[in-house]
Amino acid sequence: MAQKPKVDPHVGRLGYLQALVTEFQETESQDAKEQVLANLANFAYDPSNYQYLRQLQVLDLFLDSLSEENETLVEFAIGGLCNLCSDRANKEHILQTGGVPLIINCLSSPNEETVLSAVTTIMSLSSPGPGSHPELTATPVVQCMLRFSLSANTRLRNLAQIFLEDVCSPSQVAEARRRPAHSALGIPLPRTEAPQQP
Repeated sequence: MAQKPKVDPHVGRLGYLQALVTEFQETESQDAKEQVLANLANFAYDPSNYQYLRQLQVLDLFLDSLSEENETLVEFAIGGLCNLCSDRANKEHILQTGGVPLIINCLSSPNEETVLSAVTTIMSLSSPGPGSHPELTATPVVQCMLRFSLSANTRLRNLAQIFLEDVCSPSQVAEARRRPAHSALGIPLPRTEAPQQP
């Protein structure tokens, strides 16, 4: 377990968040990185922290962490982005810095929480009308959601159904059903429990 950052309690929230970011960047310990990223993702839940998190470029830290091989770091990073994307400035930053492909890649994670956060993040980033980003409802994504809508996992199934009903147009869903299976359909459903050893 990583030590709490050494922060003077009088430096305030910004100083504490800065200490977390510094610790994440400087530590070699994967456990410490996981703990710090989990803390940052938790701070991302509170809108009073958004300005500080933007100032400290935590959104970019989360986006960069989506490419990590460590599934726990990816889980916490997408969770943090999911918490942040309800804010317009954060949403615009994610969309403008190429975050969408990284988030879509999380749909193929074997980690259930990562997939659930990715679906929720995609839904939060989607906005109907001219400002929408077509990659969020591209055919491979819609096909993936169609597959998830058949999942035995109730949370995943419900989120996918909401995505298909609220984010996609009926014509997008029909087109995804008509098209031949895309590689997104080969995305394995996330594990809900550890695989059993043979």
